[in-house]
Amino acid sequence: MSKVQTNTASRPNPREFVRGVWLELRRVTWPTREEWISATVLTVVLVVTVGIYTYGCDWVFAQIFSLIHPPVTS
Repeated sequence: MSKVQTNTASRPNPREFVRGVWLELRRVTWPTREEWISATVLTVVLVVTVGIYTYGCDWVFAQIFSLIHPPVTS
């Protein structure tokens, strides 16, 4: 049975890792308030549109299915 060797030299210590993450976050180009608002509005509009489309497709297929296989009444 062979032992699995871990390379601890390639893993930075937690302090170096957090420092690296912090430095990368400072380099990020964050969106402006206007960009953030327009992206949020676009997301909400697309979600509502996809929801309405899904509802419409479901309704159409339900109508087609009810014509092919009418509900059974007792």
